[in-house]
Amino acid sequence: MFLFLIPLLLSNALQSIGQFVSSIVVGRWLGVDALAAISSFFPLFFLLISFMIGIGSGSSILIGQAHGARNEERLKAIVGTTLTFTFFLGVAVSLIGGIFTWDIMKLMGTPENILAVSVHYARILFWSLPVLFLYIAYTTFIRGIGDSKTPFYSLLVSTVLNLALLPFLVFGWLGLPRLDVYGAAYASVISTILTFIITLVYLSKTKHTLQFDASVRKHLRMDWKLLKLLLRLGIPSSINMILVSLAEIVLIAMVNRYGSDATAAYGAVNQVVSYVSMPAVSLGMAVSIFAAQSIGAKQLDRLQQVVRAGVMLNYVIGGILITLIYVLAKPILSLFLTSPPTLAIAHSLLMITLWSYLLFGHSMIFGATMRASGTVLWPTVISVMTIWLVEVPVAYYLSHYSSLDLKGIWIGYPAAFIAGLLLQYGYYRLAWKKKKITSLVQ
Repeated sequence: MFLFLIPLLLSNALQSIGQFVSSIVVGRWLGVDALAAISSFFPLFFLLISFMIGIGSGSSILIGQAHGARNEERLKAIVGTTLTFTFFLGVAVSLIGGIFTWDIMKLMGTPENILAVSVHYARILFWSLPVLFLYIAYTTFIRGIGDSKTPFYSLLVSTVLNLALLPFLVFGWLGLPRLDVYGAAYASVISTILTFIITLVYLSKTKHTLQFDASVRKHLRMDWKLLKLLLRLGIPSSINMILVSLAEIVLIAMVNRYGSDATAAYGAVNQVVSYVSMPAVSLGMAVSIFAAQSIGAKQLDRLQQVVRAGVMLNYVIGGILITLIYVLAKPILSLFLTSPPTLAIAHSLLMITLWSYLLFGHSMIFGATMRASGTVLWPTVISVMTIWLVEVPVAYYLSHYSSLDLKGIWIGYPAAFIAGLLLQYGYYRLAWKKKKITSLVQ
């Protein structure tokens, strides 16, 4: 699992580096308002791609189990149906996001001084969603069969392209138009499209199991029975992701009440937290893939070993990373922020939440194991409950009715992580006792 996890962690790190560097460039050279404009948009973007993330989660369960059972025909059928559905979903979300961006971001309480910039930035990214969705789906398929290296190579190419294009498009080097903050969006879009094309060519040249060949193309249709199963697995995860995204929108609306300095601090903290949560997210993916393959091969004793290994790696890797960031918090945040008041806000918020991501990782492992077995409803219900019955109410109450103000919003995160871990562990133990760990391979 550790050997599988290394390229997976590096992949997730590379996925964030483009946004990380963009935030540094925007925050330090274009100003706090420009960074706040990007930060204000991110929860909305995450909301609109959440359904795709859930479908990817469902397809990875089916692909992992089919691969574990050595059922190649079923595996290719899953790929073909998912790609077809994903493309049409991307077109629909792109149109909806592009048309209603202004209204939604205004409803979110985006400060007036950054609203127009946020909307323009958002619309550039929305039009690329059909290709982005296909790219996300394909890397999910590849990881589902236990190959974490190929997605790493793809993301390495994407990151290099993104970073290479960034200064040319932002600052207008070599006679190109100076696009300022919008240059970061265009760099992201162009690098994603080029990387997806390069990935498909690479899979074909290396004769990869999941190359886009005739065996996949013949399944590019809606297999309604398979799609129904895919949606049954994916929709609860999608609902979970959407409700997480809606909660983030509610939270940033609370943050926006404190002005653009607070919004920029929120964005900087989210950048750091994206790396802190990376081991947890990566381990959740790894455990889900290993667990699905174990279930497909009917090796339940190996499944228990997968869970134990995941929990141990969470505390070792996550603990080292969190300790380093506690020590280096101010220098890291100063990469994004030059304003002392904004930096002080970001530092205090980071100190409150950082430690609790170890609990988040532990909870992710239990949820991932249950989803890999096809048990998706209750892990989703637990996740939704902790967000909307713990995180949001705690954040609202403490920010509105206590002297903590903005700090109260961030206390909602550790409160939710504690509740989530307790509930996920309780349900996991109950599922083992009642023998609810089952295989969906037919």
